Formats: sequence, structure tokens, C-alpha cells
Amino acid sequence: MRILYYDCFSGISGDMNLGAMIHLGVDREYLIKELSGLKIENEFELKINNEIKMGIAGIKADVILKKHEHVHRHINDIESIIDGSDLNDQVKAISKKIFLKIAQAEAKVHGKTIEEIHFHEVGATDSIVDIVGAAICFDYLKPDKIISSSVQLGGGFVKCAHGMIPVPAPATVEILKGKPVRTGLVGYETTTPTGAAILAAMADEFTNEMNFTITSTGYGLGTKDFEVPNVLRVHLAELTEDAVSEEQLMLEANIDDMNPEFYSFLEEKLFQAGALDVYKTSIIMKKGRPAIKLSILCKARDEELVIHALFLHSTTIGARKYPVGKIAMDRKIIEKHTSLGTVRVKQTYYQGELIRQKLEYEDCLKIAREKDMTLDAVYAEAAKTTEDSE
Repeated sequence: MRILYYDCFSGISGDMNLGAMIHLGVDREYLIKELSGLKIENEFELKINNEIKMGIAGIKADVILKKHEHVHRHINDIESIIDGSDLNDQVKAISKKIFLKIAQAEAKVHGKTIEEIHFHEVGATDSIVDIVGAAICFDYLKPDKIISSSVQLGGGFVKCAHGMIPVPAPATVEILKGKPVRTGLVGYETTTPTGAAILAAMADEFTNEMNFTITSTGYGLGTKDFEVPNVLRVHLAELTEDAVSEEQLMLEANIDDMNPEFYSFLEEKLFQAGALDVYKTSIIMKKGRPAIKLSILCKARDEELVIHALFLHSTTIGARKYPVGKIAMDRKIIEKHTSLGTVRVKQTYYQGELIRQKLEYEDCLKIAREKDMTLDAVYAEAAKTTEDSE
């Protein structure tokens, strides 16, 4: 099992996360190229430098704005930018999931609806790049599980669009509600709402225990200088098990009064909220009424977002939930250099033996589009090259 472990001893911000991901192995040219798919590249430049902070070598990532005015965007504006981009569906879904975490927190703090919230700093270009960049990195590394330590929030006060506010910022507190945190390491903000949202949306577990084998480590450097290293440390690790058992949730709702054409949009929103699987079963309810049993598999961390999407985009007024167990073979993502280009391959193992391997669909789709080929032809050629190189 491939694990991404966030060691947030000095907090986390969006730019520190990008730096750590690049230092960990995300190809910087790939990241920059993918970010250009946002179609707002005229608004920013991503500056990436190898630097040292208090003796620790890492990456300093900075989003340099070409336009200096702060852009106040609503959640719909941000989702339109993401949906209109050239990014793949997984990156779009992760990006919107992180933004939704912030929108919900800001709405609660300010006593408004999600649609009414002006995102201020978070809606500005640099925060869009930080969040979408994080999604690109997660999609690139494809961890099976993301774990975070307790999160250091800092202390003191910070200036924002609303004036001077205490650290941690109210939105940060709301985003990390229920998660283990620490405060007071320094008299500055060490965790931003963007950094908090990345962890809240993506971390499967929060623990300070590290029961795995570290394979590589990345350091993302912060801007300010503290009396302690202002860096984010992220480990890429392996947990070797023949079959990994994981508890998830099954949510179910019986629906008999919804336009069937609406299910496609509902499923899209459920996947954006973090659903792992969505399927429909035809059933007969009382008095002979035909209906659909909607089944949604998700991780416990995503329950709130998935329920929100279900209630907002369907006609159901309630849902059942129960824990389910999942057993999966050990998985590994490798890169293969084929005659058509580099393609990622997912390999599955049982009792240490390679059982099967599968070409990554998104990589094959990208090649098919770039070379104007059919998917069948791309799969056949890439699979042939992969087999020849075994």
C-alpha cells in the first residue's frame, strides 16, 4: 500500500504543500504544464526554487501574480474555471472537493449560504493554483492512503480581508473541527485555511504513529522565518500487506419521485463530494410503486460532504448508513516507457505475487487525443510495449 504521510510539525499552507510534493518527486514541468490547463495562466507564474531553511534543503514554491488586484470569486465562479479547464476528471473532482470544504467553513463563520460567500484571498488566483496544484500532485502520486499528523496552527493574530483576526483563523478552526491540532509553537499563523482544507478533504486518518516503511521524503519551505524550521515534511511510504482491510460507509436511499434524467448529474456531484462508488438498483416499494435504491460507498471522512450532495441534488429526505468492510490486494503504481510515451501502470499483488496489471486510463486517453488515435489502438500498442519490457 502506497502511503502519503503529512508531518505537520510546523503547520501547512498551500505553497508549502506544492513545494513538498515537488521535492517528493512530482515532476515540476508536468505540474506547470497541467496548471496551464486552467486557462488563467495569464494571471500567474509558478516560481519553483531549491532553497535551504535552517539547514533543511527543500523546495520553495511561489505563485507570482501578474495582476495585483485581489479577485473576489464565488464558489460557482471557481467551479466554472475548474470545469472549463483541460484537467482530467479526477483532478477536477479533488479540486472542487477541497474548495467545498473552505466554502462550507466560510459560510458557517459568516452566517451566509455557500453561494453568497465571496472567497476573498481563497478566491484569488494564488489560492486556486495552490488547490488545483495539490489535486494534480495527488493524481500524479496516486497514494492508496493519505495520513496526517496532528496539525500545528501557531498563535497570535493575522491580517486578512476582514482586518486583524486571531490565530488560528475562524475558517481554519471550522475546517479542522474534530481533527487533532496543536497551537502556540510560534506567534504566527502556521496553518492557513487552504492548507487545512487540503488535509480535511484528503486525509483518511490523523495520527502521530508512523507504522510504515518510508521510501522518500519531501520538504516544502514556508516564507517566514521562525525560531523553528518553517517547513512541511511529507513522506512517501509503503505498507506491505497481502490484503488491506479498510472500513467504509454505505449510504442508501430509496427514491420513487425523481426524474431519471437527473441521476447523471447527481452521480457527478456525489463523486465530487468523495463517493468511491455509486450504483442504482430497481426495487418495488409499498403499494407496488417502482423505485430506485441509490447506494453510495464512501469513506467516513467524506460522509458529511456526500450527504450534503445527496440531499441537495436528489429528492430523498433521508438516508440509511452502515459500516462495510473492504479487502483489497496490495497495489503499486509504476511508470512504463512505451513507444507512444510514458504510461502509468497499476499493479496488484497477493502474497507477494504479481496477479495483474492495468494501464492507467487517463494516460491512454491523453495519448489518444494528442496522437488522434483510437483508445483500442493506444491500449494495444502500450500493452505490447509493456509486455515486451517485462
